[in-house]
Amino acid sequence: MNNRDFKYPDTAAYKSVIDYFESKNIKVEDIAAITYDMQRQYVPELKKEEAVEAVIDVLHKREVMNNAMVGIALDQIATKHGLPEPLQSIVENDAGVFGVDELLAEGGISGIYGKIATTNFGYLDREKHGILKNLDTVKGEGVNTFLDDIIAAVAAAAGSKIAHKYA
Repeated sequence: MNNRDFKYPDTAAYKSVIDYFESKNIKVEDIAAITYDMQRQYVPELKKEEAVEAVIDVLHKREVMNNAMVGIALDQIATKHGLPEPLQSIVENDAGVFGVDELLAEGGISGIYGKIATTNFGYLDREKHGILKNLDTVKGEGVNTFLDDIIAAVAAAAGSKIAHKYA
Protein backbone atom coordinates (compact mmCIF):
# COMPACT_ATOMS: atom_id res chain seq x y z
CA MET A 1 0.00 0.00 0.00
CA ASN A 2 1.23 3.45 -0.89
CA ASN A 3 1.57 5.84 2.08
CA ARG A 4 -0.74 8.31 0.30
CA ASP A 5 -3.44 5.63 0.30
CA PHE A 6 -3.13 4.95 4.03
CA LYS A 7 -6.12 5.98 6.09
CA TYR A 8 -5.39 6.49 9.77
CA PRO A 9 -7.31 3.89 11.80
CA ASP A 10 -8.89 6.33 14.26
CA THR A 11 -11.57 3.96 15.53
CA ALA A 12 -9.20 1.01 15.91
CA ALA A 13 -6.58 3.16 17.64
CA TYR A 14 -9.09 4.56 20.12
CA LYS A 15 -10.53 1.10 20.75
CA SER A 16 -7.09 -0.42 21.35
CA VAL A 17 -6.27 2.23 23.97
CA ILE A 18 -9.65 1.91 25.71
CA ASP A 19 -9.47 -1.91 25.60
CA TYR A 20 -6.04 -1.84 27.21
CA PHE A 21 -7.24 0.53 29.92
CA GLU A 22 -10.18 -1.80 30.59
CA SER A 23 -7.84 -4.81 30.75
CA LYS A 24 -6.14 -2.94 33.60
CA ASN A 25 -9.52 -2.15 35.23
CA ILE A 26 -9.34 1.52 34.25
CA LYS A 27 -12.46 3.20 32.98
CA VAL A 28 -12.76 6.60 31.34
CA GLU A 29 -14.72 7.61 34.45
CA ASP A 30 -11.67 6.82 36.62
CA ILE A 31 -9.55 9.21 34.58
CA ALA A 32 -12.34 11.79 34.60
CA ALA A 33 -12.54 11.54 38.40
CA ILE A 34 -8.92 12.69 38.59
CA THR A 35 -9.67 15.56 36.23
CA TYR A 36 -12.81 16.52 38.12
CA ASP A 37 -11.09 16.48 41.52
CA MET A 38 -8.26 18.59 40.16
CA GLN A 39 -10.48 21.21 38.43
CA ARG A 40 -13.51 21.58 40.70
CA GLN A 41 -11.69 24.00 43.02
CA TYR A 42 -11.26 26.34 40.07
CA VAL A 43 -14.62 25.62 38.43
CA PRO A 44 -17.13 25.01 41.25
CA GLU A 45 -20.00 24.54 38.76
CA LEU A 46 -18.12 21.76 36.95
CA LYS A 47 -20.17 18.62 36.36
CA LYS A 48 -18.62 15.14 36.39
CA GLU A 49 -20.08 14.53 32.94
CA GLU A 50 -18.02 17.44 31.59
CA ALA A 51 -14.85 15.80 32.90
CA VAL A 52 -15.84 12.52 31.21
CA GLU A 53 -16.49 14.36 27.92
CA ALA A 54 -13.13 16.15 28.17
CA VAL A 55 -11.29 12.86 28.74
CA ILE A 56 -13.03 11.20 25.79
CA ASP A 57 -12.22 14.20 23.62
CA VAL A 58 -8.53 14.08 24.61
CA LEU A 59 -8.38 10.34 23.96
CA HIS A 60 -9.69 10.84 20.42
CA LYS A 61 -6.82 13.14 19.45
CA ARG A 62 -4.41 11.30 17.15
CA GLU A 63 -1.26 12.54 18.89
CA VAL A 64 -2.64 11.28 22.18
CA MET A 65 -3.59 7.90 20.74
CA ASN A 66 -0.18 7.53 19.08
CA ASN A 67 1.76 8.26 22.27
CA ALA A 68 -0.58 6.11 24.36
CA MET A 69 -0.23 3.16 21.97
CA VAL A 70 3.58 3.39 22.01
CA GLY A 71 3.71 3.55 25.81
CA ILE A 72 1.22 0.70 26.14
CA ALA A 73 3.22 -1.42 23.69
CA LEU A 74 6.41 -0.83 25.67
CA ASP A 75 4.68 -1.84 28.92
CA GLN A 76 3.29 -4.96 27.21
CA ILE A 77 6.69 -5.93 25.82
CA ALA A 78 8.31 -5.32 29.21
CA THR A 79 5.63 -7.45 30.90
CA LYS A 80 6.66 -10.33 28.60
CA HIS A 81 10.36 -9.61 29.31
CA GLY A 82 10.85 -8.76 25.66
CA LEU A 83 13.02 -5.65 25.93
CA PRO A 84 16.79 -5.95 25.62
CA GLU A 85 18.82 -5.50 28.79
CA PRO A 86 19.47 -3.20 30.48
CA LEU A 87 16.32 -1.49 29.15
CA GLN A 88 14.15 -4.37 30.39
CA SER A 89 15.29 -3.93 33.99
CA ILE A 90 15.01 -0.16 33.81
CA VAL A 91 11.43 -0.22 32.49
CA GLU A 92 10.34 -3.16 34.63
CA ASN A 93 11.53 -1.39 37.79
CA ASP A 94 10.26 2.06 36.70
CA ALA A 95 13.69 3.47 37.49
CA GLY A 96 13.44 7.03 38.77
CA VAL A 97 16.22 8.28 36.52
CA PHE A 98 14.64 6.80 33.37
CA GLY A 99 12.26 9.68 32.56
CA VAL A 100 11.28 8.45 29.09
CA ASP A 101 7.84 7.49 30.39
CA GLU A 102 7.26 11.04 31.64
CA LEU A 103 8.72 12.50 28.45
CA LEU A 104 6.37 10.47 26.24
CA ALA A 105 3.32 11.36 28.35
CA GLU A 106 4.11 14.97 29.16
CA GLY A 107 5.59 15.95 25.83
CA GLY A 108 3.34 13.91 23.60
CA ILE A 109 0.04 14.05 25.46
CA SER A 110 -0.38 16.78 28.06
CA GLY A 111 2.19 19.05 26.43
CA ILE A 112 0.06 19.53 23.35
CA TYR A 113 -2.64 21.07 25.55
CA GLY A 114 -0.48 23.93 26.83
CA LYS A 115 1.02 25.14 30.08
CA ILE A 116 -1.99 24.34 32.23
CA ALA A 117 -1.83 20.70 31.14
CA THR A 118 1.93 20.60 31.66
CA THR A 119 1.56 21.98 35.18
CA ASN A 120 -1.33 19.59 35.87
CA PHE A 121 0.79 16.66 34.70
CA GLY A 122 3.68 17.59 36.99
CA TYR A 123 1.28 17.80 39.92
CA LEU A 124 -0.38 14.46 39.13
CA ASP A 125 2.94 12.74 38.49
CA ARG A 126 4.10 13.80 41.93
CA GLU A 127 0.87 13.40 43.92
CA LYS A 128 -0.57 10.22 42.33
CA HIS A 129 -4.32 10.79 42.78
CA GLY A 130 -7.04 8.17 42.32
CA ILE A 131 -6.20 5.25 40.05
CA LEU A 132 -2.67 6.63 39.58
CA LYS A 133 -1.67 5.56 43.08
CA ASN A 134 -2.77 1.99 42.39
CA LEU A 135 -0.96 1.86 39.05
CA ASP A 136 2.22 3.23 40.54
CA THR A 137 2.34 0.76 43.43
CA VAL A 138 0.80 -2.45 42.02
CA LYS A 139 3.30 -5.28 41.75
CA GLY A 140 2.97 -8.62 40.01
CA GLU A 141 0.26 -7.52 37.57
CA GLY A 142 2.43 -6.52 34.67
CA VAL A 143 4.51 -3.46 33.98
CA ASN A 144 2.75 -0.08 34.26
CA THR A 145 5.77 2.18 33.82
CA PHE A 146 4.24 4.09 30.91
CA LEU A 147 0.58 3.53 31.77
CA ASP A 148 0.48 5.59 34.95
CA ASP A 149 2.04 8.54 33.13
CA ILE A 150 -0.33 8.15 30.17
CA ILE A 151 -3.33 8.25 32.52
CA ALA A 152 -1.92 11.30 34.35
CA ALA A 153 -1.27 13.09 31.05
CA VAL A 154 -4.78 12.41 29.74
CA ALA A 155 -6.32 13.64 33.00
CA ALA A 156 -4.05 16.72 32.91
CA ALA A 157 -4.96 17.49 29.30
CA ALA A 158 -8.67 17.10 30.05
CA GLY A 159 -8.22 19.50 32.97
CA SER A 160 -6.65 22.01 30.62
CA LYS A 161 -9.57 21.71 28.20
CA ILE A 162 -11.94 22.45 31.08
CA ALA A 163 -9.86 25.38 32.31
CA HIS A 164 -9.86 26.94 28.84
CA LYS A 165 -13.58 26.33 28.43
CA TYR A 166 -14.35 28.25 31.62
CA ALA A 167 -11.68 30.96 31.27
